[in-house]
Amino acid sequence: MRLVQSVRNGALRFEQSTGPTPTSTQVLVETRASVISGGTEKSIRELASASLVAKARSRPDLVKEVVRRARDQGIRSTAKAVRGRLSEDMPLGYSAAGVVLDVGEAVSRIRSGQRVATAGAPHADFQLAAGNLTVTLPDSVSFDEGSFVTVGSIALNGFRLAEAGPGAKVLVVGLGLVGQLATRIALASGADVAGIDLVPWKREKAQALGTDAFDADTEGWADALGWTGGVGFDAVLVTAASKSSEPMLRAAEVARDQGILVLVGDVGLELDRRPLYEKQLTIRVARSYGPGRYDPTYEDLGVDYPLGSIRWTAQRNMEVVVGLIASQRLLVADLITHRFEFDRALKAYELLEDDAAQWLGIVLDYSPKDWVDESPELHPSPGRTYSESLDGVGLIGAGRFARDVLLPSAAAAGFGGWTAINSAGGSSAASVGKTFGFDRVVPTAAGVIDDPATNTVFVATRHDTHASFAEQALRARKHVFCEKPLATTEEELEAVELAYRGSSGALMVGFNRRWSPAIAETRAILGPGDAPVQILYRVNAGPLPDDHWLNDRRMGGRLIGEGCHFIDTCNAIVGEAPDSVSTITSGRGELILDQNFTVTMGYPSGSQAVIVYASSSSTRPGKERAEILGSGWSVLIEDYATLVAHGPRKKIRRRYRPADKGHRRELEMFAEMISGSGAADSIAESAFLTSRVAFAAIRSAMTGEVVHLSDAAT
Repeated sequence: MRLVQSVRNGALRFEQSTGPTPTSTQVLVETRASVISGGTEKSIRELASASLVAKARSRPDLVKEVVRRARDQGIRSTAKAVRGRLSEDMPLGYSAAGVVLDVGEAVSRIRSGQRVATAGAPHADFQLAAGNLTVTLPDSVSFDEGSFVTVGSIALNGFRLAEAGPGAKVLVVGLGLVGQLATRIALASGADVAGIDLVPWKREKAQALGTDAFDADTEGWADALGWTGGVGFDAVLVTAASKSSEPMLRAAEVARDQGILVLVGDVGLELDRRPLYEKQLTIRVARSYGPGRYDPTYEDLGVDYPLGSIRWTAQRNMEVVVGLIASQRLLVADLITHRFEFDRALKAYELLEDDAAQWLGIVLDYSPKDWVDESPELHPSPGRTYSESLDGVGLIGAGRFARDVLLPSAAAAGFGGWTAINSAGGSSAASVGKTFGFDRVVPTAAGVIDDPATNTVFVATRHDTHASFAEQALRARKHVFCEKPLATTEEELEAVELAYRGSSGALMVGFNRRWSPAIAETRAILGPGDAPVQILYRVNAGPLPDDHWLNDRRMGGRLIGEGCHFIDTCNAIVGEAPDSVSTITSGRGELILDQNFTVTMGYPSGSQAVIVYASSSSTRPGKERAEILGSGWSVLIEDYATLVAHGPRKKIRRRYRPADKGHRRELEMFAEMISGSGAADSIAESAFLTSRVAFAAIRSAMTGEVVHLSDAAT
């Protein structure tokens, strides 16, 4: 059971979750205590509870994304996607302690049965935590104290950025939970510490352990500056939570010449340049627990940073906090102001709305329990069996694409009888499962594949798992719809092909554009003749953030992960397989992760196709533009929303509202394959071919030579 919050209106509720299974770099922990970080979680609650207008004002970046999508895909499709996003639930919490039940094979320093503190995992009976965000607890540190380790690491990381040591004058602005911990860590280091806050009892709490504290009114700030002898503070840690910019403005006023301001909390940043310039102040923003946090290589892959390069990672900061608590140089037990059993957590969150309540550390207690599979029955139907060929559909992966595109398209194509659903975290599976009427959430992908009521398996996970799940499902003689790419390595592709040839199941890969009305019309315009055509396919993809999952080498990069779409579309237009492939990349960084490339394909008929994939230009002109020349025609397709064709004494214009990239027709073809009325083998073979061409394109980029398809597998 876990605590979740509605994205739409902030409503809290308990949700049964799948029995989580750790990946190779995770640990499964039975929670014994977690702490509510009041400032952070109150801010999250307020945003979720706000109106749509208020949400939009707080996230203008997302508003721009919605506008872009509406332009590209239509208002109706976009509105449906937004409604789907708002229907989701999000887990709360990130700082806990418990006992390890299971350990992934790549986690080396944690063992089953150990007492641990975890970071990043939500308030839940059982949690999955990254191995690099888990530390052991000595017997001298209670679970209650251990639940503060992650919050303490936030304070410690901010203090490290302040570069303050013994004798330094340090001011902590905002004496909530993180602020209280920051003052205590600074005191333990030998610094001279003062705090400032509007709330008297918070100041009294800080003063009880030797921190001088001032009222956050005008006179109080002046008194704080006077406390330094008028010199100013060497470092100011802003741990407050406020929409106002005043904490940062005041911090600049009381900092010494060339002092350091560290932003730990969430405050406004409309700053006055003058004091920053006149004092040559340094502003640093603390990122959570320390280096490694939000880095998928560190968290998901379990790759630690070298000690000599980055001394204090998130995990090492956590270990230091554990040591400080164990040695009693950091006291946290007295910061516990309230305690609730986990099943009464909703009452705990009511405190956050009570301005008169004096809360700091709100601890949730979890009673020890036997491990049981919590997989919820979403739509119970005991003994249900499926007789119709399109019934009995299971889903692996419950992300936005599955929710917004794949499942609605499948339902429109006649699929139904949703059986089992699984996702890596479990929360999205429960939400999507309820929306579409799945019978149950299962804890593993194998639970979907092995389910006797499941006839067809949809795979919509991240790219590196596609081949494995498709292979397993085919070997189980299930029909398989697998999102692109089918595989990220040639070895994976061979394994899937072998499984398919020994299976009675149909296989469809999500190369949807070949099924779009624009491509169908183009083929009709060009006619069935053997005349060669020339294709220029421009993809204006836009850049990816550095931490995007597609930048993970395991995912195959953009050429394998997205380029395959456009290779397949060109093959569909020409109507035959290419016999040569040549690739040029931008030459920057690691090849497999290159985000700019040009692929040229030659066909036996003399047709040619050039795919230009760019990530460094403006996306305002649209993402995809295909120009097809041949048979006396010039056809232009823009974002699958419009088609304009000029031919002998004739012009054809089509507009598709909303833009139609072929998802529904693709699923209709899959349905025909299952029923036996579709060309199942030829469609699967075309998917294998497209995958081999994509790998040949990678080979060409590596060697700088043209690759002939007869050589692609050698």
